[in-house]
Amino acid sequence: MKNIILNQRKERDELLSRTYLTRHTVNDPELLLNSQLIKLITGPRRAGKSTQALLMLQGKNFAYLNFDSQPLLDAWNPDVVMRMLDDVYPGYEYLMLDEVQNLDSWDLWVSELYRHGKNMVITGSNAKMLSSEMATVLTGRYLKVEMLPFSLSEFFEWNHLDIHATKDEEMANAQALVDDYLRNGGYPEMITSRSLVRNYLDTLFDSIIWKDVVKRHNIRNTAELNNMAMYLASNFCNPISANELTANLGLASVNTTRRFLDYLHEPYLFYYLSRYNNKLKLMQKAPRKVYIVDNGFVQAKAFSLSDNLGLLLENQVFIELIRRGYDTDKTIFYYRSRNDKEVDFVLREENHVKSLVQVCYDMSNKRTEKRECGSLIECACELHCENLVIVTANDERTIQEDGHIIQVIPISRF
Repeated sequence: MKNIILNQRKERDELLSRTYLTRHTVNDPELLLNSQLIKLITGPRRAGKSTQALLMLQGKNFAYLNFDSQPLLDAWNPDVVMRMLDDVYPGYEYLMLDEVQNLDSWDLWVSELYRHGKNMVITGSNAKMLSSEMATVLTGRYLKVEMLPFSLSEFFEWNHLDIHATKDEEMANAQALVDDYLRNGGYPEMITSRSLVRNYLDTLFDSIIWKDVVKRHNIRNTAELNNMAMYLASNFCNPISANELTANLGLASVNTTRRFLDYLHEPYLFYYLSRYNNKLKLMQKAPRKVYIVDNGFVQAKAFSLSDNLGLLLENQVFIELIRRGYDTDKTIFYYRSRNDKEVDFVLREENHVKSLVQVCYDMSNKRTEKRECGSLIECACELHCENLVIVTANDERTIQEDGHIIQVIPISRF
């Protein structure tokens, strides 16, 4: 066990020696570390959770365990591990546990460490950590930090370009970066290797399905699960229902479909957006729209004959809203009016609608502008909301129509 921990210390030190981009976050690292509550960093695999934890702890005396290590899991003995950590990291103040969900009954062990006063930063790639395991054994004992792939502004920062560039040459470069980001996404390891994105994300997608879904839930019929994942990736930004999916994919039952949908959300791979309705029962019955955590997965896995930049832009706006803390259960929805006009995103705050956000890649055509504004205004009247936004690829202006003011904003400024 000591050799395993010593080898992981070398791994930790090598990771700390690398150059990283400081990620944008609303959380103050020092404030988090000063709290005795468990710091839980969650998000999809390879999105930068471990890096964020290392950056938080850089310069501190901290011990490190990486549970993406089969030798550690095979030799697991908690008493021996704690003794060896004291030997390898004498007097450590913090304990970093990476991908801790791979350890059976990890929540009970972490709860015991918490009771013994260990100041922990833990990472995990599974939303179930919050919904059940964290919420039961560790209720009230943790603070959550959610990490997603690079945002557009972080992508610009890595490429040393101002996202609000105004000079002609800079604007041309900025638009090229926006288009690149919409197609290839923001996974950190691929920011400097854009030609390898498709191959890398194809492998990562399959790895997430296998490690975080199939193995975790002991799924036998992996073909059905893979077919559903491919179907969702190919139909991103579209409404889906369990009944239709069951019929289209020939699955055994609607219950199986619902379980698979939940399993594919757990590792932060897919999100499902409910249709807004004041009546909860009606909202639960309506089809949900499906979104994917990173646009690069669409290029890598979706069955498509051409780029659909409009859907890629919509997906990116959705992920940006999730990054800002909007919750698909409480504060973000889509909406269809009584005349079947649709607005992409309804943003709610407490008990009122705060803003409506429509997404349209190109509004240079007057007919397109009329259609998008008409849908937005009709939904605004039904929802009694006057904060109206249309996000585009590069258009910026203000539209006044029928007594409503609509802010048209390019994605780089959104």
